[in-house]
Amino acid sequence: MTRPERQDPPARVDLSRFLNPRGVAVVGVSADPTRIGGQALKLLVDFGYQGRIYPVNPKYPEVGGLPCYPDLGAVPRPCDLALIALSASQVAGAIEQAGRAGIPFALVLAGGFSEVGDKGKRLQAELVEAARKANVRMVGPNCLGILNLKDNARIGFGGTAHLKTLKPGPMAMVTQSGGFGFGVMATAAYFGVGCNYAISSGNEADLTLLDWVADLIERPEVGIVVAFMEGINDGRRLIALGERALELGKPILAWKVGNTDVGSRAATSHSARMTAGYELYRAAFRRGGLVEIRDVDDLIDVAKAFLIGKLPAGNRVGVLTLSGGAGVLLADRCIEEGLQLPDLAEATTKKLRETLVDFASVGNPVDATAHGYNDNFTAYGEAVRLVLADPNIDQVVARIPRGKSARPWSESLVGLLRSTGKPVIFNWPTAPDDNGDVLEYLERNGVPCILGAGRAVHALAALADFARKRDEYRERGKRPLERAIARQALDLPPGPATLGEHRSKQLLKRYGVPVVGEALLQPSEIEALKAPPLAFPLVVKVESPDVPHKTEAGAVRLDIRDLPGLKQAAREVLAAARAHKPDARIDGILVQEMATGLEVIVGAVNDPTFGPTVAFGLGGIYTELLKDVTHGFAPLDAATARGMIAGIKGAALLHGYRGRPPLDGAALADALARVSLLIADHAGRIAEIDVNPLFVREKGVVAADALIVLKASSTVKGES
Repeated sequence: MTRPERQDPPARVDLSRFLNPRGVAVVGVSADPTRIGGQALKLLVDFGYQGRIYPVNPKYPEVGGLPCYPDLGAVPRPCDLALIALSASQVAGAIEQAGRAGIPFALVLAGGFSEVGDKGKRLQAELVEAARKANVRMVGPNCLGILNLKDNARIGFGGTAHLKTLKPGPMAMVTQSGGFGFGVMATAAYFGVGCNYAISSGNEADLTLLDWVADLIERPEVGIVVAFMEGINDGRRLIALGERALELGKPILAWKVGNTDVGSRAATSHSARMTAGYELYRAAFRRGGLVEIRDVDDLIDVAKAFLIGKLPAGNRVGVLTLSGGAGVLLADRCIEEGLQLPDLAEATTKKLRETLVDFASVGNPVDATAHGYNDNFTAYGEAVRLVLADPNIDQVVARIPRGKSARPWSESLVGLLRSTGKPVIFNWPTAPDDNGDVLEYLERNGVPCILGAGRAVHALAALADFARKRDEYRERGKRPLERAIARQALDLPPGPATLGEHRSKQLLKRYGVPVVGEALLQPSEIEALKAPPLAFPLVVKVESPDVPHKTEAGAVRLDIRDLPGLKQAAREVLAAARAHKPDARIDGILVQEMATGLEVIVGAVNDPTFGPTVAFGLGGIYTELLKDVTHGFAPLDAATARGMIAGIKGAALLHGYRGRPPLDGAALADALARVSLLIADHAGRIAEIDVNPLFVREKGVVAADALIVLKASSTVKGES
């Protein structure tokens, strides 16, 4: 079996001089603070940028008390960054000036490039060529800039950039939607999550979101990276960056939008970016250990949880409340999120009985009841200590008490919560009102407080999932590289082509995928038969590269049980194929053994973003009805193939559902891995593989139909 090789460490461009340049030239500066060039200058000055500021505009001798230069060639040194606030048609010329002046980096604010049509695309192509020739690295165009709150370097424009409520902190964000992304950063600051760096990547004519993620995860002052994406151009690099983040113990919070047909159209028109299917993005997030984010409150909650700086050893949760109903709700949410609520250790239960009132519940959840409010919550605080120390518990969610004694109670626990190696999240179900100082105190001391049971538990689940993915990644690295079969040389026709079923299955056989017994005969040979070529019952199909979907064309006959029926079926499928497509090339009549078993589909596609990918799901009538499919990235290892199989909702059908015998899951995983090898080994020629159905039996699997589509190009991500 083969496992996917670890990606090479993603290439990292040192972007330090973008984040904190020694000098910034504001090209197209304006004396009007409402214009973009005026805003950019005011932002640098008002927020205490520590480097040199060089206004550039031949119209002014000085702006805002600073000397103004006629062009970039006149700007003194040091100057690391040209902040270009010019119209689209003038930007390429400014980039050329920057190159001649030895300024290595440029930030292009203007829109009017690839996002607005053919003319804009031509302008962007000219801009890219100018930057290449000038040896200038570039952010944008069509972006809001870079905010470095850590060093007071706010480089860009826009209303959010001028907010005094923004605060530094261990989060960093790179966003393909500058306005929305910067707004999210402002919201996070309001709820106590600071952000050292925020980058609007714009049209990504040069530097991309992934370049920024590669830089940010390596910075010691960054603990979390948020990536707000509409679409990327290198899915394998995204996975590799996620794996690097797992190594570092720093999560990448991945927020993908444009996931519906309407959303995808909006994403494409907004950023001129092709988007891959959302399910492939989700599979990439799972593979690389990225944490998927779906909304603003989700981001804030999960960020708070990770900023504890602790990961659980497992997914076992201890729940403490002052209300039975709240405990039931939290327990429900834990189970829904795939977390466990184990029994507490006997010693813990004994001490809880001694600590709490007689009618308190000392299971898991622990319900201290309203009597937990007595004696300044002393007993409830002790209950938190006991559950946290329990060897059966990996992390804790606890209800925050209310009232005048809540503040001293929280102060008494902070030392313990800081020193424990287990994550603790406090939850409150209502408006903070008289509890606001308690929430503020706990969060200021590194203890996250999250509104709502579902949100609090989801944050715990994110921690547990990240820890599990990190362990899985480490385990993958220990497994040796093995192949079920060596790379096979294939004799493929030149140019793009759709192979017939028989030829497609021959290629599958070369890679060790079992296929049904069959014979390819000409119509005249079938008419002359004195005995069947295979044992009845049989299946009869037309073999034609021009009729890939034979069932829809009426060119399939099943359960043929005698020789006259075989000859009649051959005539019928031939007539149906010719009626469906009169000019179809007919290579013959395919006579096959009748296969039985559980129908599944194995597919593989060379995706333009993610390279060779594999899909698995139930076949037959379930395919369209349930859309029960999992995705992976070729080549697959055994564990990943098994995980894909276990990931479908109908996986129970393989294990002997309702008294039926269990089916051969090992053979299915092996076939899935072999199909992945076929497309990975020949990514330069194979565009698609469709094995539908593949029958899973008590012993073994067999492919009853297959289709392989070839392409002309040999350039695709993931080709080996």
